[in-house]
Amino acid sequence: MSLLVNVVDVFVDAAGAHGNQLGIVWASSSTRKREQAIAADLGFSETIFIDAVEAGAATARIYTPARELPFAGHPTVGLAAWLRDNGDEIKHIDVPAGSVRVRFDGDLVFATALPEWAPPFELDQLANPDEVEAVDPDAYGLGMHYVWAWFDETRKRVRARMFAPELGIREDEATGSAAVRLSA
Repeated sequence: MSLLVNVVDVFVDAAGAHGNQLGIVWASSSTRKREQAIAADLGFSETIFIDAVEAGAATARIYTPARELPFAGHPTVGLAAWLRDNGDEIKHIDVPAGSVRVRFDGDLVFATALPEWAPPFELDQLANPDEVEAVDPDAYGLGMHYVWAWFDETRKRVRARMFAPELGIREDEATGSAAVRLSA
């Protein structure tokens, strides 16, 4: 069976570097009950399946290589941007956790979600960004970890990385849901 998967880069810098790839799939009878296997085969940190788009809203489900998530940041931001680029400007995305509000400011996409929707990451503060850079992803064999350090505390900027073997993700550098939890 062939399957159309749209792949977008989310949370990239001005030059289009960094960030994460996201798989976007329109749900259908051929994907139903196969979402987890599809996400695992694709191997992205998340793949989002669109169930419907109508009246300024999208309904979707999010899968990592290991399990379904009720909410994740980069899939909701990526889907909102992709839909707008394809002519569907939406105001919210309904995911199992709730309704994620989205808004646009030029090329930027903003998503509003509740911190309790995010997976229960262990937030590990390190002394400085160099220590964050030096972390070996393979040191995390279990759980869900978000390591971070102040890059500029006055401006509230951090350097962070996420390691979640429990979700089937070795490393996910641009993790919206962990950032939501840390911000809270």
